[in-house]
Amino acid sequence: MAGTKTNDFQDMLPMMANKLGGDGLIRELCNGFRLLMDKERGVITFESLKKNSALLGLQNLRDDELMSMLREGDLNGDGHLDQMEFCVLMFRLSPELMEESEDLLEIALQHEFKANSAR
Repeated sequence: MAGTKTNDFQDMLPMMANKLGGDGLIRELCNGFRLLMDKERGVITFESLKKNSALLGLQNLRDDELMSMLREGDLNGDGHLDQMEFCVLMFRLSPELMEESEDLLEIALQHEFKANSAR
């Protein structure tokens, strides 16, 4: 999906994480989920994604691109996204944020290893 509005959103996640912190970022992702979800079913369906995508600047995505996003995030294969699947998808769509998370995990593991070796 290179060249779509999704790239604009991807680039914002690391900035949002730095500005809001982990809890704030999760809160904002939850707000994004609520904006896109089918209010009656409590999940993001193709129809709710198409209807509400303009709220996140994704109105220029074609139906096949929206369906591709839905399929990519649908981890359990039920045809829609629950809140956890949506959050995982947003992190997967942000390589920079994933790299930062991996770096932080590696640093934490190194500190833990050093602390255990010193005992």
